[in-house]
Amino acid sequence: MMETAASTSAMNRLKPLGISQAKEVCLNLTPAELVEEALKNGEGTLTDTGALMADTGKFTGRSPKDRFVVKDESTADSVWWGDINIAFDPEKFDQLHEKMVAYLADKKIYVRDAYAGAHPDYQLKLRVVNELAWHNLFCNNMFLRPEAGADTSWTPDFSIICAPGFEADPAVDGTRQANFAILNFSKKMILIGGTGYAGEMKKGIFGVLNYLLPHEHNTLAMHCSANVGKQGDTAIFFGLSGTGKTTLSADPNRGLVGDDEHGWMPGEAGIFNFEGGCYAKVIDLSREKEPEIWDAIKFGSIVENTRFLPGTHTVDYANKSVTENTRTAYPINFIPNAVEPSVAGVPKNIFFLTADAFGVIPPISKLDKSHAMYHFMSGYTAKVAGTEMGVTEPQTTFSACFGQVFLPLHPTKYAEMLGQKMEEHPDVNVWLINTGWTGGAYGTGHRMKLGYTRAMITAALEGKLNDVEFHKHPIFGVEVPASVPGVPEEILEPRNTWADKEAYDKTANDLAHKFVDNFQKFADFANEEILAGAPKAAVEA
Repeated sequence: MMETAASTSAMNRLKPLGISQAKEVCLNLTPAELVEEALKNGEGTLTDTGALMADTGKFTGRSPKDRFVVKDESTADSVWWGDINIAFDPEKFDQLHEKMVAYLADKKIYVRDAYAGAHPDYQLKLRVVNELAWHNLFCNNMFLRPEAGADTSWTPDFSIICAPGFEADPAVDGTRQANFAILNFSKKMILIGGTGYAGEMKKGIFGVLNYLLPHEHNTLAMHCSANVGKQGDTAIFFGLSGTGKTTLSADPNRGLVGDDEHGWMPGEAGIFNFEGGCYAKVIDLSREKEPEIWDAIKFGSIVENTRFLPGTHTVDYANKSVTENTRTAYPINFIPNAVEPSVAGVPKNIFFLTADAFGVIPPISKLDKSHAMYHFMSGYTAKVAGTEMGVTEPQTTFSACFGQVFLPLHPTKYAEMLGQKMEEHPDVNVWLINTGWTGGAYGTGHRMKLGYTRAMITAALEGKLNDVEFHKHPIFGVEVPASVPGVPEEILEPRNTWADKEAYDKTANDLAHKFVDNFQKFADFANEEILAGAPKAAVEA
């Protein structure tokens, strides 16, 4: 490569990563330059709104079984080993690293300096090396961008080398198949190969922060969205896919702190977003349903795995021919009510969202510390029938802390930290919101009206439930309000909405048993206070 001052500077940044050779190094290109590179390389096409449309190839989502963590002296006793954090040999990591460096030696590569963590005390300086220009644009959008003119010749706290064209040899390299994402906490490096799914980079750094923040900074890392009201009151929303996390946190009357990943700092410091952008699902997106996301898809944004309406460059958001997991990635400042820097006060309200397809969980209930920790560790929602062949009735889905696949530490660590936060801040309210079924299970009942769910959340945010009477749910032990402004009283107690009350009791007991069965794997690690949040009927049975 030509020895210019810029290229020398770029190569110097790459030496600590073991990279001493490349055909060309493009350092910190602007979004416009990266779009130009991506089009020139045939990596994507422009849509009629100016967004770059790119395909991720064979993998249209993360590959959890191919995510590894290097097991060495620093991680052996701290990481929660198993099928979430699959142990990887340090020597095999070094071998793969050398092979990737050799693979990139004759390639044009894109290097980006960025950071994660919107609060200066918790920033993780990043350096990302990409084989693809559109991946580098993704990192520009998703990670935090240094201010113009800032000196970023830093020693990174963590680095990513991402080369989709490089494939591992499982027999030699110790991987399961040709694709891999490997976190190495000692080398402060993530290697990603064999997959073009950009989300592996974002979630790789999330995994790093999920380890470092609780382990080293007494900060709770959370898979949640967050917004803040005009009075400075912070709310956070936890929920698995399909529960309404993005929809319910996108409130035009409140500032968006972030849509996916946050840290809750010690003391009165509050929360901060890990990211500088949003990575939103776009399947069936419409301007009517989600105007903020719709308008954010413009020049500089990316849409993944979407298709055009025939004969146009207009995205057909209903098209699932590639995947249901079609997405957009854009900088957070593309949302008009985004809060920058993405920092806010101590949460006043925490919402656990579940889409209970069994129609058992109340549409809104309040959780004490025990129930909050228990439900946090359970991370419950349900999948409905019809999504897969042979599925004729709802199926339970449990994901610890509403993000089990991103937790390097044991889930009890995060749950205990949540309990500690609730003790330190007795004014915080934790709510369980069922955005799923009412009047019966899926097939008999119907989905809770979004308008009612919004009214319940608004009532909680505005303190309108502070003086309302509550009663304990007989099975789940959560506190159910007797009334909520703007919501019919008869839907607040789910049993009342069922025509067959005995059928409700049986279904509720069955679900309670599923909670208890799921919790067995944590029971030996959980303290008495967490266990006290279990559903009562099932425990007695």
